[in-house]
Amino acid sequence: MSASLDRVRTKVAAQKTALPALYGDVDFDVTPERFTTDPATSVAPRLAKVALDPDKLALIKAYTMLGDVVADAYAALMPRYGFRSLIQMLTQACDEGLEAVPDAPPELAAFIADMERVPDWLDMDLVRQGQRLDRNAAANLGPFAIRGAFIATFMNKYAALPMALTGTLSNDTAARRVNETATFFTTTLLPGALERHGAGFKAAAMVRLMHSMVRFNALKRSNRWDVGVYGIPIPQVDQMPAGLIPIFLMSYKIVASGRTAFTPEERARVELARYRCFLLGLPEDLLADTPQGVVDTMNARSATLRAGFDDATCGELVRATLNAYLPPDETPANRLFDQVERGFAKVFFLRNFLNGDRAAARRMGVEIGARDFMLFGLVALLVTGKLTAYRLARSVPGIADLADARLVAKLRRQLKRYGHAEFASDAEQYRPAPGVKTAAA
Repeated sequence: MSASLDRVRTKVAAQKTALPALYGDVDFDVTPERFTTDPATSVAPRLAKVALDPDKLALIKAYTMLGDVVADAYAALMPRYGFRSLIQMLTQACDEGLEAVPDAPPELAAFIADMERVPDWLDMDLVRQGQRLDRNAAANLGPFAIRGAFIATFMNKYAALPMALTGTLSNDTAARRVNETATFFTTTLLPGALERHGAGFKAAAMVRLMHSMVRFNALKRSNRWDVGVYGIPIPQVDQMPAGLIPIFLMSYKIVASGRTAFTPEERARVELARYRCFLLGLPEDLLADTPQGVVDTMNARSATLRAGFDDATCGELVRATLNAYLPPDETPANRLFDQVERGFAKVFFLRNFLNGDRAAARRMGVEIGARDFMLFGLVALLVTGKLTAYRLARSVPGIADLADARLVAKLRRQLKRYGHAEFASDAEQYRPAPGVKTAAA
């Protein structure tokens, strides 16, 4: 681990000289307030009595100060090209190849090359199997769970501020961000999506650029970002939970049951999640491939993220997301879906993030009543039936392919409902205080 840790620390420090326009003013030797060495003050105080690997904790600390070297360099071209031109060039490079982009900047070439790199551990057959397995939950549970899962990123002020800075405090913007998130994960499950010219590959590139745009705008266009408090905007350790949360939950259950290895189907799901995260720029050090390794990595991240809930940031993000209208129009069917899905999301939020404390939800301005619990139970019953039916169909010759084709068709219909995803961070939404210098977009 020491060699790996030294390599990461060197990479972190190199950001200052490799990209002075973005990181020249950053002190990479600082330990930001968000990082704590006392699990009792973290988001997971239960880990205070758990023996955590010191090297793993040190690795998490290092990655707290690491952005995305190649994508950040490309995003830093915004003052020269404007953010829309960067998106257009990246889109063309993904669709047609880098050679199709006239006068492609070297930063774009490095970005694409990094995504095209094939890690030694990758087994694309396993990735394809993982896609096939995950289509069931995405098609049947995804539309109801995405809002509640999205809220998970808002429960800590140190991790939530980038979203607040991008204007997500409004209901309309919150709806767009939820639908974009749903679009990304749904797209990556379509057949062929994660191949070099697939839609999922391009979606990963766009999300990766969006994160780098947020870093650039937070550091250079907003006076609210304090590296000594928050570290680097959207550091690698904060991208880990969103990309791997199903794998974390699965691994916790496996370890608790006494097992030490994934089953073949579990392994396929892990391979899919790891490769999707790899395309998003996550370092391979954070992509463990054993149940215990996954648990240890997540525990180290949770144990070192300082607890903190700021209602002006976290509370507003939660309320905006729960109040957002997600369907594409207001037809009677969509209004009904909105009511059902919103009730499900509220109870999902209550159970997963507030330990069932309705008083705490009320203090945040989130009212959860008997009707919401009824809708949650109804959705859970219907979805469980569908999940079981498709899971059983998977093992029936002749039926399995038909069932998978229906799931693919359902996912494509869902993508139409989610709408076109821009995956962009517009600098106009970053509003520094008077006198703060900004670059031209």
